[in-house]
Amino acid sequence: MGEPAGIGPEIALTAFDQLGGHIGGHALKLVGDPGVFRSCGPVPSDALIATGHEASRVPGKPQLRNAAAVCEAIEISVAAAKTGAAAAIVTAPINKAALAEADFRFPGHTEFLAHLTGIARPVMMLCGAGLRVVPLTIHIPVAEIVGAISTDAIVETGKIILEALTRDFAVAGPRLAVSGLNPHAGEEGMLGDEERVLIAPAIARLKSAGARVVGPLPADTMFHEEARAQYDAALCMYHDQALIPIKTIDFHGGVNVTLGLPFVRTSPDHGTAFAIAGRGVARAESLIAALRLAAEMATRRAVAD
Repeated sequence: MGEPAGIGPEIALTAFDQLGGHIGGHALKLVGDPGVFRSCGPVPSDALIATGHEASRVPGKPQLRNAAAVCEAIEISVAAAKTGAAAAIVTAPINKAALAEADFRFPGHTEFLAHLTGIARPVMMLCGAGLRVVPLTIHIPVAEIVGAISTDAIVETGKIILEALTRDFAVAGPRLAVSGLNPHAGEEGMLGDEERVLIAPAIARLKSAGARVVGPLPADTMFHEEARAQYDAALCMYHDQALIPIKTIDFHGGVNVTLGLPFVRTSPDHGTAFAIAGRGVARAESLIAALRLAAEMATRRAVAD
Protein backbone atom coordinates (compact mmCIF):
# COMPACT_ATOMS: atom_id res chain seq x y z
CA MET A 1 0.00 0.00 0.00
CA GLY A 2 2.72 2.46 0.97
CA GLU A 3 1.72 5.92 2.22
CA PRO A 4 -2.09 6.23 1.90
CA ALA A 5 -1.90 9.96 1.15
CA GLY A 6 0.54 9.46 -1.73
CA ILE A 7 0.24 7.97 -5.19
CA GLY A 8 1.12 4.44 -4.03
CA PRO A 9 -2.39 3.02 -3.62
CA GLU A 10 -3.63 4.49 -6.90
CA ILE A 11 -0.67 3.32 -9.02
CA ALA A 12 -0.87 -0.10 -7.32
CA LEU A 13 -4.48 -0.36 -8.49
CA THR A 14 -3.57 0.94 -11.96
CA ALA A 15 -0.78 -1.63 -12.27
CA PHE A 16 -3.08 -4.40 -11.02
CA ASP A 17 -5.69 -3.51 -13.64
CA GLN A 18 -3.22 -3.12 -16.52
CA LEU A 19 -1.63 -6.48 -15.73
CA GLY A 20 -4.97 -8.24 -15.30
CA GLY A 21 -4.18 -9.25 -11.74
CA HIS A 22 -1.33 -11.57 -12.80
CA ILE A 23 2.30 -11.35 -13.79
CA GLY A 24 4.81 -14.02 -14.76
CA GLY A 25 2.45 -16.78 -13.69
CA HIS A 26 1.92 -15.18 -10.30
CA ALA A 27 -1.36 -13.79 -8.95
CA LEU A 28 -1.05 -10.22 -7.71
CA LYS A 29 -2.32 -9.27 -4.25
CA LEU A 30 -2.93 -5.81 -2.81
CA VAL A 31 -1.78 -5.54 0.82
CA GLY A 32 -3.12 -2.75 3.01
CA ASP A 33 -6.32 -1.15 4.21
CA PRO A 34 -9.17 -2.12 1.83
CA GLY A 35 -10.82 1.28 2.17
CA VAL A 36 -7.65 3.02 0.98
CA PHE A 37 -7.51 0.92 -2.17
CA ARG A 38 -11.26 1.19 -2.83
CA SER A 39 -11.06 4.96 -2.59
CA CYS A 40 -8.90 4.74 -5.73
CA GLY A 41 -11.26 2.47 -7.67
CA PRO A 42 -13.02 -0.91 -7.67
CA VAL A 43 -10.99 -3.81 -6.25
CA PRO A 44 -11.81 -7.56 -6.47
CA SER A 45 -12.30 -8.79 -2.91
CA ASP A 46 -10.12 -11.85 -3.50
CA ALA A 47 -7.20 -9.60 -4.47
CA LEU A 48 -6.98 -7.94 -1.05
CA ILE A 49 -4.94 -8.87 1.98
CA ALA A 50 -6.22 -6.55 4.68
CA THR A 51 -4.27 -5.02 7.53
CA GLY A 52 -5.73 -5.21 11.01
CA HIS A 53 -5.01 -1.53 11.53
CA GLU A 54 -7.20 0.85 9.60
CA ALA A 55 -6.02 3.79 7.52
CA SER A 56 -7.73 6.64 5.73
CA ARG A 57 -6.76 8.35 2.50
CA VAL A 58 -6.69 12.13 2.16
CA PRO A 59 -4.56 12.71 -0.96
CA GLY A 60 -1.55 14.89 -0.28
CA LYS A 61 -2.09 14.99 3.49
CA PRO A 62 -0.32 12.26 5.48
CA GLN A 63 -1.84 11.39 8.84
CA LEU A 64 -0.05 10.10 11.91
CA ARG A 65 -2.81 7.55 12.56
CA ASN A 66 -1.96 5.72 9.32
CA ALA A 67 1.56 4.72 10.41
CA ALA A 68 0.48 1.45 12.04
CA ALA A 69 -1.29 0.23 8.90
CA VAL A 70 1.62 1.27 6.67
CA CYS A 71 4.08 -0.74 8.77
CA GLU A 72 1.72 -3.68 9.16
CA ALA A 73 1.30 -3.98 5.39
CA ILE A 74 5.07 -4.38 5.08
CA GLU A 75 5.19 -6.88 7.95
CA ILE A 76 2.39 -8.99 6.46
CA SER A 77 4.17 -9.07 3.11
CA VAL A 78 7.52 -10.02 4.66
CA ALA A 79 5.91 -12.83 6.64
CA ALA A 80 4.32 -14.21 3.47
CA ALA A 81 7.60 -14.02 1.56
CA LYS A 82 9.58 -15.69 4.35
CA THR A 83 7.24 -18.68 4.38
CA GLY A 84 7.08 -18.93 0.60
CA ALA A 85 3.42 -17.93 0.43
CA ALA A 86 4.51 -14.95 -1.68
CA ALA A 87 7.06 -15.16 -4.49
CA ALA A 88 8.14 -11.54 -4.07
CA ILE A 89 7.27 -8.22 -2.44
CA VAL A 90 6.75 -4.96 -4.32
CA THR A 91 6.39 -1.95 -2.06
CA ALA A 92 4.81 1.41 -2.83
CA PRO A 93 6.57 4.54 -1.50
CA ILE A 94 6.33 5.42 2.18
CA ASN A 95 6.69 8.84 3.79
CA LYS A 96 9.65 8.67 6.16
CA ALA A 97 8.87 11.93 7.92
CA ALA A 98 5.31 10.89 8.73
CA LEU A 99 6.47 7.52 10.03
CA ALA A 100 9.22 9.11 12.13
CA GLU A 101 6.58 11.12 13.98
CA ALA A 102 5.02 7.79 14.92
CA ASP A 103 8.35 6.52 16.34
CA PHE A 104 9.33 4.50 13.26
CA ARG A 105 13.02 3.85 13.99
CA PHE A 106 14.28 3.24 10.46
CA PRO A 107 15.45 5.63 7.73
CA GLY A 108 13.49 3.77 5.05
CA HIS A 109 12.15 0.53 3.62
CA THR A 110 15.59 -1.01 3.15
CA GLU A 111 16.58 -0.72 6.79
CA PHE A 112 13.15 -1.88 8.02
CA LEU A 113 13.31 -4.96 5.81
CA ALA A 114 16.77 -5.73 7.17
CA HIS A 115 15.38 -5.50 10.71
CA LEU A 116 12.45 -7.82 9.91
CA THR A 117 14.75 -10.43 8.38
CA GLY A 118 17.81 -10.11 10.60
CA ILE A 119 20.05 -9.23 7.66
CA ALA A 120 23.19 -7.32 8.63
CA ARG A 121 23.94 -5.74 5.26
CA PRO A 122 20.98 -5.05 2.97
CA VAL A 123 22.03 -3.61 -0.37
CA MET A 124 19.93 -1.12 -2.35
CA MET A 125 20.29 -1.48 -6.11
CA LEU A 126 18.59 0.83 -8.60
CA CYS A 127 17.95 -0.59 -12.07
CA GLY A 128 17.00 1.32 -15.19
CA ALA A 129 17.59 1.38 -18.91
CA GLY A 130 21.13 0.09 -19.36
CA LEU A 131 22.29 0.90 -15.82
CA ARG A 132 22.41 -0.73 -12.38
CA VAL A 133 23.77 1.28 -9.46
CA VAL A 134 24.31 0.61 -5.76
CA PRO A 135 25.02 3.25 -3.09
CA LEU A 136 27.36 1.90 -0.39
CA THR A 137 25.89 4.28 2.19
CA ILE A 138 22.18 4.98 1.93
CA HIS A 139 19.99 7.19 4.09
CA ILE A 140 22.55 9.06 6.18
CA PRO A 141 23.59 12.74 6.27
CA VAL A 142 26.41 13.75 3.94
CA ALA A 143 28.53 14.72 6.95
CA GLU A 144 28.52 11.07 8.10
CA ILE A 145 29.46 9.44 4.80
CA VAL A 146 33.23 9.24 5.24
CA GLY A 147 32.90 7.62 8.65
CA ALA A 148 30.52 5.01 7.24
CA ILE A 149 32.86 3.86 4.47
CA SER A 150 35.21 0.96 5.17
CA THR A 151 37.18 -1.54 3.14
CA ASP A 152 35.19 -4.41 4.64
CA ALA A 153 31.88 -2.76 3.76
CA ILE A 154 32.96 -2.31 0.14
CA VAL A 155 34.12 -5.92 -0.11
CA GLU A 156 30.95 -7.33 1.47
CA THR A 157 28.69 -5.15 -0.67
CA GLY A 158 30.65 -5.99 -3.81
CA LYS A 159 30.23 -9.72 -3.17
CA ILE A 160 26.47 -9.33 -2.66
CA ILE A 161 26.18 -7.37 -5.91
CA LEU A 162 28.19 -9.89 -7.93
CA GLU A 163 26.21 -12.82 -6.54
CA ALA A 164 22.92 -11.07 -7.33
CA LEU A 165 24.01 -10.27 -10.88
CA THR A 166 24.60 -13.97 -11.48
CA ARG A 167 21.62 -15.36 -9.57
CA ASP A 168 18.91 -12.76 -10.06
CA PHE A 169 19.88 -11.10 -13.33
CA ALA A 170 21.42 -14.07 -15.19
CA VAL A 171 24.66 -12.17 -15.92
CA ALA A 172 27.52 -14.55 -16.68
CA GLY A 173 30.91 -13.30 -15.52
CA PRO A 174 29.55 -10.07 -14.00
CA ARG A 175 31.65 -6.91 -14.13
CA LEU A 176 31.57 -4.38 -11.28
CA ALA A 177 32.73 -0.77 -11.44
CA VAL A 178 33.55 0.98 -8.16
CA SER A 179 33.49 4.76 -7.88
CA GLY A 180 35.78 6.95 -5.88
CA LEU A 181 34.50 9.22 -3.14
CA ASN A 182 36.29 12.46 -3.91
CA PRO A 183 36.35 14.55 -7.09
CA HIS A 184 38.54 12.91 -9.75
CA ALA A 185 38.72 9.82 -7.48
CA GLY A 186 41.06 11.75 -5.18
CA GLU A 187 43.50 12.91 -7.88
CA GLU A 188 46.21 10.57 -6.52
CA GLY A 189 45.70 11.82 -2.99
CA MET A 190 45.63 15.54 -3.76
CA LEU A 191 41.85 15.74 -3.22
CA GLY A 192 41.49 13.10 -0.50
CA ASP A 193 43.03 9.77 0.38
CA GLU A 194 39.92 7.57 0.87
CA GLU A 195 40.50 6.06 -2.58
CA ARG A 196 44.02 4.88 -1.66
CA VAL A 197 43.34 3.97 1.96
CA LEU A 198 39.85 2.42 1.80
CA ILE A 199 38.56 1.81 -1.71
CA ALA A 200 41.58 0.50 -3.66
CA PRO A 201 42.37 -2.18 -1.02
CA ALA A 202 38.76 -3.40 -1.23
CA ILE A 203 38.97 -3.67 -5.00
CA ALA A 204 42.24 -5.60 -4.65
CA ARG A 205 40.58 -8.06 -2.26
CA LEU A 206 37.65 -8.62 -4.62
CA LYS A 207 40.02 -9.16 -7.55
CA SER A 208 42.08 -11.64 -5.54
CA ALA A 209 38.89 -13.65 -5.05
CA GLY A 210 38.43 -13.82 -8.83
CA ALA A 211 35.95 -10.98 -9.30
CA ARG A 212 36.00 -8.70 -12.34
CA VAL A 213 36.21 -5.27 -10.74
CA VAL A 214 37.53 -1.89 -11.89
CA GLY A 215 38.11 1.33 -9.96
CA PRO A 216 38.16 3.53 -8.06
CA LEU A 217 36.73 5.54 -10.94
CA PRO A 218 35.90 9.26 -11.02
CA ALA A 219 32.14 9.41 -10.52
CA ASP A 220 31.70 12.23 -13.02
CA THR A 221 32.98 10.16 -15.97
CA MET A 222 31.61 6.67 -15.28
CA PHE A 223 28.00 7.11 -16.37
CA HIS A 224 28.13 8.23 -19.98
CA GLU A 225 27.05 5.70 -22.61
CA GLU A 226 30.48 4.34 -23.52
CA ALA A 227 31.47 3.98 -19.87
CA ARG A 228 28.26 2.14 -18.95
CA ALA A 229 29.00 -0.48 -21.59
CA GLN A 230 32.09 -1.55 -19.64
CA TYR A 231 30.32 -2.87 -16.54
CA ASP A 232 27.14 -4.63 -15.36
CA ALA A 233 26.70 -2.67 -12.12
CA ALA A 234 28.31 0.33 -10.44
CA LEU A 235 29.04 0.54 -6.72
CA CYS A 236 29.03 4.16 -5.57
CA MET A 237 30.02 5.58 -2.22
CA TYR A 238 26.85 7.49 -1.33
CA HIS A 239 23.17 7.92 -2.13
CA ASP A 240 23.09 10.80 -4.62
CA GLN A 241 26.25 9.68 -6.40
CA ALA A 242 24.32 6.57 -7.46
CA LEU A 243 20.76 7.84 -7.74
CA ILE A 244 21.27 11.00 -9.77
CA PRO A 245 22.48 9.15 -12.89
CA ILE A 246 19.79 6.45 -12.76
CA LYS A 247 17.00 8.97 -12.26
CA THR A 248 18.37 11.16 -15.04
CA ILE A 249 18.57 8.28 -17.50
CA ASP A 250 15.31 6.49 -16.65
CA PHE A 251 13.19 8.40 -14.14
CA HIS A 252 9.85 6.77 -14.97
CA GLY A 253 11.16 3.24 -15.46
CA GLY A 254 13.66 2.93 -12.63
CA VAL A 255 13.30 0.10 -10.10
CA ASN A 256 14.67 -0.21 -6.57
CA VAL A 257 15.81 -3.73 -5.61
CA THR A 258 16.93 -4.81 -2.15
CA LEU A 259 19.71 -7.36 -2.45
CA GLY A 260 20.84 -9.64 0.36
CA LEU A 261 17.33 -10.52 1.60
CA PRO A 262 16.03 -14.11 1.73
CA PHE A 263 13.30 -13.12 -0.75
CA VAL A 264 12.80 -10.79 -3.70
CA ARG A 265 11.83 -7.20 -2.97
CA THR A 266 11.47 -4.38 -5.48
CA SER A 267 9.81 -0.97 -5.54
CA PRO A 268 9.32 1.94 -7.92
CA ASP A 269 12.17 4.42 -7.92
CA HIS A 270 10.15 7.47 -6.90
CA GLY A 271 8.51 8.95 -3.84
CA THR A 272 5.00 9.55 -2.59
CA ALA A 273 4.36 12.47 -4.97
CA PHE A 274 1.89 14.21 -2.66
CA ALA A 275 1.51 17.09 -5.12
CA ILE A 276 -0.25 14.91 -7.69
CA ALA A 277 -1.90 12.32 -5.44
CA GLY A 278 -5.61 11.89 -6.12
CA ARG A 279 -5.54 13.91 -9.34
CA GLY A 280 -5.58 10.91 -11.68
CA VAL A 281 -2.29 11.82 -13.37
CA ALA A 282 0.18 9.55 -11.52
CA ARG A 283 2.12 7.26 -13.83
CA ALA A 284 2.47 3.57 -12.99
CA GLU A 285 5.40 2.72 -15.32
CA SER A 286 7.98 2.43 -12.55
CA LEU A 287 5.72 0.25 -10.42
CA ILE A 288 4.91 -2.00 -13.37
CA ALA A 289 8.65 -2.26 -14.12
CA ALA A 290 9.18 -3.20 -10.47
CA LEU A 291 6.52 -5.90 -10.73
CA ARG A 292 8.03 -7.29 -13.93
CA LEU A 293 11.52 -7.40 -12.45
CA ALA A 294 10.26 -9.00 -9.23
CA ALA A 295 8.53 -11.74 -11.23
CA GLU A 296 11.65 -12.36 -13.32
CA MET A 297 13.88 -12.52 -10.25
CA ALA A 298 11.49 -14.83 -8.41
CA THR A 299 11.40 -17.18 -11.40
CA ARG A 300 15.21 -17.25 -11.65
CA ARG A 301 15.57 -17.95 -7.93
CA ALA A 302 13.03 -20.78 -8.11
CA VAL A 303 14.99 -22.36 -10.95
CA ALA A 304 18.33 -21.83 -9.19
CA ASP A 305 17.05 -23.25 -5.92
